[in-house]
Amino acid sequence: MANPNLTPLEAALEHLLSEAPEVTRTETVALADALGRVLAENHYVPADVPPADNSSVDGYALRKQDLHGEQAIPVSARIPAGEAPQALAPGTAARIFTGSEIPEGADSVVMQERVEVTDAGILVQAGVTTGQNIRRRGQDLATGDLALSKGTQVRPNEMGLLASMGIARVAVLARLKVAILSTGDELVDPGLPLGPGQIYNSNRFTLIGLLTQAGCEVVLCETLRDKREATRQTLMRAAECADLIITSGGVSVGEEDHVRAVLEESGSLSLWRMAIKPGKPVAFGAIGGTPVLGLPGNPGSVLVTFLVVGMPYLRKRQGRSDRVLLGERIPANFSVSSTSVRREFVRARKEIRGSEPVVAAYPNQSSGILSSTCWADGLAVVPENTTVSPGDLLTYYSFAELLS
Repeated sequence: MANPNLTPLEAALEHLLSEAPEVTRTETVALADALGRVLAENHYVPADVPPADNSSVDGYALRKQDLHGEQAIPVSARIPAGEAPQALAPGTAARIFTGSEIPEGADSVVMQERVEVTDAGILVQAGVTTGQNIRRRGQDLATGDLALSKGTQVRPNEMGLLASMGIARVAVLARLKVAILSTGDELVDPGLPLGPGQIYNSNRFTLIGLLTQAGCEVVLCETLRDKREATRQTLMRAAECADLIITSGGVSVGEEDHVRAVLEESGSLSLWRMAIKPGKPVAFGAIGGTPVLGLPGNPGSVLVTFLVVGMPYLRKRQGRSDRVLLGERIPANFSVSSTSVRREFVRARKEIRGSEPVVAAYPNQSSGILSSTCWADGLAVVPENTTVSPGDLLTYYSFAELLS
């Protein structure tokens, strides 16, 4: 049975995506600097790729009709890559190399391993078919075709494809500017001594890494002390320089949790408390016209909620093309004996037991156990109101897929 005070994940994501304006700022960067960026325009093929028929192997270009039994064919030319060939003399072959342009008149290329070289020429020792070992002009890309769409995130694959079309600079969407605000008087920056009751601020660095890997620009990192007015002023200042504010902590029900209260008083709060575990007190609102995504304060919850809730929102803001998380269905190697009204995202990893993959869970799923996120390589999903026995199929998402 669902808890009416908790927003189901699908409903929360639908709301978040409806409130995710895409970045419209663009910039032009060198192709070498485009990795991870999002294309701001469609790219159409300016010229055929490859620009001419070329050989896919080292060998000999010839006309199939010139083959006559065991009669040698004289070699009349040598065609290195990068040079325009002369037309092939009738009744002859041309020595050719991988990538070299096919000479006019040739209709086949025989691999050098299928040829015996003699003083009189070459003896072909295998069957020949018209067009063999020839990569045709435009075989990869034809002039005018849509090669890459606006909203495509550039991987090494796309960098190579753009280079193959002769493109040296590309228009990309500007990076999303994000402010990170951690809450709590107990937080101390790494490198400083801890006082009584203090802990190091790990959430800031988890979020810096996640946002950097997600292609965002972190423009502000500050710690919010547990004072209502200081929280309000810092949020307003962050709203002036960022496209998005992400907070960790301060959105639960404690007397010192001021972020949610400030949003209700000075901005807006449109989402609070989600039916997921860990991460129930996730909040979403705005202040000064800038969206605010409030994550829980526990370090395990920060990672999980960022991946499950934050990444879909960021992808939409970044203008990235729609993508669907596929996950894998893998047998569980753990059990869950009690049900929950919240969907649980278990810190887990794939292992091989016998010869088959299984998904194993970290023994302690407390949201404060940050080491569990280093042991794990993904999240296994336990649906609402469900128990799990070893062997039951669960959906498993790798961290790599969730962050892609």
